[in-house]
Amino acid sequence: MPVDRVERKLAAIFAADIAGYSRLMARDEVGTLARLKVCRAIIDELIASHRGRIFNTAGDSVVADFASAVDAVQCAVAVQGAIAAEDAGGAPDEPMQYRIGVHVGDVIVDGDNLLGDGVNIAARLEAFAEPGAICISAVVRDQVGNKLPLAFDDLGDQQVKNIAQAIRVYRVHAGASAPLPVAALPLPDKPSIAVLPFQNISGDPEQEYFADGMVEEIITALSRIRWFFVIARNSTFTYKGRAVDVKQVGRELGVRYVLEGSVRKAGNRIRVTAQLVEAETGNHVWAERYDRDLADIFAVQDEITERVVAAIEPELYAAEQVRSQSKPPDSLDAWECVIRALSLIGQGTRDENTEAEALCRRAIAIAPGYARAHSLLAWALLRRSLWSGDFQTVVPEVSVETQTALALDDRDPWAYFVPGMLQARLRRFGEAARSSRQALELNPNFALAHAFLATTLANQGASKEAISGAEHALRLSPRDRPVGVYASMATANVHFTAGRYAECATWARNLIEKSPGYLAGHIFLTAALALEGDPTAAAEARDTLVRFRPEFSLAWMTENLPMPVTGEMAERLREGLRKAGVPEE
Repeated sequence: MPVDRVERKLAAIFAADIAGYSRLMARDEVGTLARLKVCRAIIDELIASHRGRIFNTAGDSVVADFASAVDAVQCAVAVQGAIAAEDAGGAPDEPMQYRIGVHVGDVIVDGDNLLGDGVNIAARLEAFAEPGAICISAVVRDQVGNKLPLAFDDLGDQQVKNIAQAIRVYRVHAGASAPLPVAALPLPDKPSIAVLPFQNISGDPEQEYFADGMVEEIITALSRIRWFFVIARNSTFTYKGRAVDVKQVGRELGVRYVLEGSVRKAGNRIRVTAQLVEAETGNHVWAERYDRDLADIFAVQDEITERVVAAIEPELYAAEQVRSQSKPPDSLDAWECVIRALSLIGQGTRDENTEAEALCRRAIAIAPGYARAHSLLAWALLRRSLWSGDFQTVVPEVSVETQTALALDDRDPWAYFVPGMLQARLRRFGEAARSSRQALELNPNFALAHAFLATTLANQGASKEAISGAEHALRLSPRDRPVGVYASMATANVHFTAGRYAECATWARNLIEKSPGYLAGHIFLTAALALEGDPTAAAEARDTLVRFRPEFSLAWMTENLPMPVTGEMAERLREGLRKAGVPEE
């Protein structure tokens, strides 16, 4: 009998599905479907940009054909990288991981569909792959050869379902293809970071320039933070276009942390994801996603650079502090003493501050020329005087330590920031503001300096600039407790000055929540409630204030706290405290 002629062709088949999709749907149908749509949008763009064509989809699966094995494998690597970046940016409870199989074989063309063993083998390879992995057949491995900077693990001959002959299977390795290991570089004596080129997953070549420019800006901005060791772009950009293993990057570049990310454009919107990874363990330290309109591409680039850099610094402080906690105190080096002291000062309690002061003195004993240790010791001494009331006693030592820090390293922002705190305590608000501005010239993303500058500006009556500075500080580092303390104090001050006592009370409570022992919050809350006309609440606030500082009086405040002592605002503050029952002496 005559046989109908069928159309055949040789094609590279790409098959992908989500590992554990049924389990994810059982847990959260709506959330899983929403995430699936996001992932499919990414995959569709990448398949199109690699000259592929989707010919079959069912549920979570995608099957596509390519004219070239190289294109298919490149697309598979790009998909796995983009989906991993999407998961990291959104920080889901369970990642949505794809398994991908690639095979080159003869297929039957049936309209827009493809059929035959070539498709079936790709599907079997996909089922064989682990979550987040890519498996390819021997024929694909042979065609790719050395055309791509990839390594391949030979998994041997595998018998797969409904295929008579065993299939030789290779797993695509995420590392570079060089067979010889690279000797690991020693880690520097301070936090070290490499910023890898961000992956352009939009299929739009124009976004390549946007991504590269943003990475260069991030490297430049991080380099201005003196306590970072930052790898230059000429070294990190050698990884551009390669599927990399952050552990390998850490060894090759001698860094503890790696920043990686992606850029995707859709219409007039752009999404940037970034994640900070500890190279040795592969653990994520921080991840964030930014969605912006592209009205001004350079403004978007600058904003995201600022947000990324500002977020990384406190996260690295926290990561380094956790790492140092695993070491006994007598084995800490100078850097570890300082990073632990900084974390303790940020807790805002008397006991932690005492321990921080001891750690700073130990760091100076180990490394007398370490400027940051001298700055932090001065800060700890100033903090101590808030509880002990011995401000005049500590001023000489604080002055010596701040001058020493500046002499040792006049490019360290902290060498200006802490003297600004001393100047504010001495009510030299103009000098304090200048010192804070000098710190910000050296590190424009120094969120704590922005917040402290806001407090000095509020004390000078520069209300609009103070509010702007406080908002900027909170935007740069929304989870940093000391930043929140100073920003709240500045905002409460501004509202009190303007006679907005209810708003002042709200921000004063916010300040007290972040730092219960910080007297400024209790002072503003007590005075604002009294002037607002709520004597009962004002008396309760006064009693809490006195519990923290039994000797508190208007005279004590004048002598010991960096509050304005002249002007109409200062008189209203005293008036409110008097109405609440605070004594003169």
